Amino acid sequence: MTLRILATGGTFDKHYDEINGKLSFADSHLPEVLQRARLTVPVALEICMLMDSLDMDDSHRQTILAACQAASEKAIVIIHGTDTMRETAEVLGAAGLDKTIVFTGAMIPYEIANSDAFFNLGFACAAAQLLPPGVHVAMNGKIFPWNDVQKNRAAGVFVHK
Repeated sequence: MTLRILATGGTFDKHYDEINGKLSFADSHLPEVLQRARLTVPVALEICMLMDSLDMDDSHRQTILAACQAASEKAIVIIHGTDTMRETAEVLGAAGLDKTIVFTGAMIPYEIANSDAFFNLGFACAAAQLLPPGVHVAMNGKIFPWNDVQKNRAAGVFVHK
């Protein structure tokens, strides 16, 4: 089994710009993260886009859907911003693809101390290999179906609707 990982950006892939004191995008952290994770399952990494999910619109979601449809792999992990992860998961869930698609992301960027990014990616990679076909969200040790998940912004976690 080959695992496809689609990067779309989000907090997971943000870099800290020391000069401006802001988080922004440069190159994806995922090649380094995947090397560090020492995955033994073959991985196909695809960078769809690197953007904040609050800036995504329907055209970006259609690009992500098209990448999933075009993928030969049956197990797909999507790295996505947490703010609109549910909205993109709804688009893919409604498409009814015969693939296991698992969304994940991070509340703290990968390169920042105490980030949840590394754990969430490993958890999502395992989930994508074990879950049945469908669209799921895997965050901080919990798995949710695409149609029963929401972000609790005050607590910084995902919960059932």
